[in-house]
Amino acid sequence: MKQSVKAILPYFPWLLLMLGVDAFAALLLWLADVQAFYSMAAVILLATLLFFFAVCFVLIRMERKRKQAFSDFLHVPDEYHEEALLKTVNIAQRESIRLLGRHLRDHQAAYAGLQMQISDQEEYVESWAHETKTPLSLLTLLLDNRRDELSDDMGFKLDHIRNRMQESVDQMLFYARLKGFRKDYLFEHIQVRTAIEEVLEDYRPLLLEKQFRTQLGFSDDLVYSDRRGLHFLLGQVISNSIKYCSPEPELSFSFFRQDDRCILCIQDNGIGVRSCDLPYIFEKGFTGDSGEGRKKATGMGLYLANEMAKELNLTLEARSRWGEGFEMQISFPVVHYT
Repeated sequence: MKQSVKAILPYFPWLLLMLGVDAFAALLLWLADVQAFYSMAAVILLATLLFFFAVCFVLIRMERKRKQAFSDFLHVPDEYHEEALLKTVNIAQRESIRLLGRHLRDHQAAYAGLQMQISDQEEYVESWAHETKTPLSLLTLLLDNRRDELSDDMGFKLDHIRNRMQESVDQMLFYARLKGFRKDYLFEHIQVRTAIEEVLEDYRPLLLEKQFRTQLGFSDDLVYSDRRGLHFLLGQVISNSIKYCSPEPELSFSFFRQDDRCILCIQDNGIGVRSCDLPYIFEKGFTGDSGEGRKKATGMGLYLANEMAKELNLTLEARSRWGEGFEMQISFPVVHYT
């Protein structure tokens, strides 16, 4: 009903004019012949109402047809839909429709070209990242097989370089995936402890260099997520703990269920984050004012971790007190089966 009223509202003055003309004609008939007016009053009233509602019906149908044609034209602004829309508008509006059609087709072509460029850029970044992983794999193989020939100090330095290069490549690769059009997530049941152990193994040289003590306070709990995405998220949080650790660093993991969520808690005893910086740690490029180490940071690690969490339908909550450590809670939804 409301849509019908809106459809005829633009024509309301003309409808009133039509009713006014009928009333004026009836008045003239009454002045000319009162008896004839009274004998034809019912017919005049009925004809006026029928004509009024017939006009309203036609106007509503025309307006609906015009809206549908306009909607189709906006969705696919080709010449066929443009011509279909032109048939529903008056002559004064046709030039505006043609101009709009040309602009929409130009923007559509530019958008298609931009999509192609982004797709090519995604393919290049992924190709570059995979090509870069080859020398990193060779470096890893060299460190594993020839470690006895290297001094401890040299071994730690090479491990540190390899790990930082691997982390930078992973960040760029996942950044391209997060901002790209194509998504290739594979959701499956994952043992949380196993996933953490795999990520800790990747960071083992740095953990040994800093002499970290790690604690896993749970065993075989399962979550439903994407394995690669979860590994990347965990890696960014663990890397953050390594960068800003204390002289006697500790890293602990706990897992518990709360209401309809499963929560993985990662806690360290590092320098932490100032209370004024805590609300902004997930913002892109934010490094804060939490020590000399953060001046060299890119501010991308926790930003990418939070973006990945959104993609996987997870939520991150950070807690910290300056000088007393940092805690990250990763909240997983509970999957119910019917």
